[in-house]
Amino acid sequence: MSVVVLAYHEMGCLGLRGLLEHGAEVAAVFTYEDAPGENVWFGSVAELARRHGIPTFTTECINDPEWVERIRALRPDVVFSFYYRHMLKRPIREIPRHGCVNLHGSLLPKYRGRCPVNWQLVHGEAESGVTLHRIVGRADAGDIIGQERVPVGPDDTALDLYRKLLPAAEAVLTRHLDGILSGTAPRVPQDDSQASVFGGRRPEDGRIAWTRPAWEIHNLVRAVAPPWPGAFSDAADGRLMIWRTRLFPGASRPEALGPGHVQRERGHVLVGTGDGTIEILDYAAPEGRELRPGEVLGSDPRPPHEGSL
Repeated sequence: MSVVVLAYHEMGCLGLRGLLEHGAEVAAVFTYEDAPGENVWFGSVAELARRHGIPTFTTECINDPEWVERIRALRPDVVFSFYYRHMLKRPIREIPRHGCVNLHGSLLPKYRGRCPVNWQLVHGEAESGVTLHRIVGRADAGDIIGQERVPVGPDDTALDLYRKLLPAAEAVLTRHLDGILSGTAPRVPQDDSQASVFGGRRPEDGRIAWTRPAWEIHNLVRAVAPPWPGAFSDAADGRLMIWRTRLFPGASRPEALGPGHVQRERGHVLVGTGDGTIEILDYAAPEGRELRPGEVLGSDPRPPHEGSL
């Protein structure tokens, strides 16, 4: 049983290891070169594949005729996509006799598209999970093979959630791998009326608008906390990076502390928001200084751009 794997990131390593441990014949792996300047905190799919003697290719143009013909020549029974960034066009989707399968980091049909882990935290979801599904012409819209759910804590960061999704992905892949390879895996159509779609993340989407509710700001901070680029605000002397927050138990009324206004109270660094007060637990101010009582942090009154976090 021959398969071709398109993979990247830690989830890509997990998927490839799962196939190898299952005894699947991996004919080739397609992945990406790490981008210059990227914060590479995750495992290398290319390195893992090469350690196992698997032919490995890197490309940003998997749908180009050259690569389509290379995949066709391998005659795979299944093509797997594990956190691969590009959609597969029809010429590739028509090659494997048991189809193309993708692993996605949300409970589809919710949070289709890019950066599902980050977007789920932005919106304060209390439950997440992973979905194995068929690849079709629309992003993350194919029939569902299986899902595995995980809880999301109110202070979980994107890295915390990602780490929870790894064993969930291993579980759902193990449960359904035999069926995928034999062509007998479940096919449950998605309910498009329940679908939501999101785009890729831009660093600018980490800007904090202090006029927004405290809970929204807290969710944004944890959604883009390191190793992602981080949430930020403008101080009078430069950019303030905010790494960790919490909702302050003794939250002030909005009129008591204006949005973006800094206050220090019994060792706590507090900032006013649109509906109360948030505590900043970890930050980096310009020149390494401390936040000063009475200073006002800049804010952008616009809500986060829903198309790209």
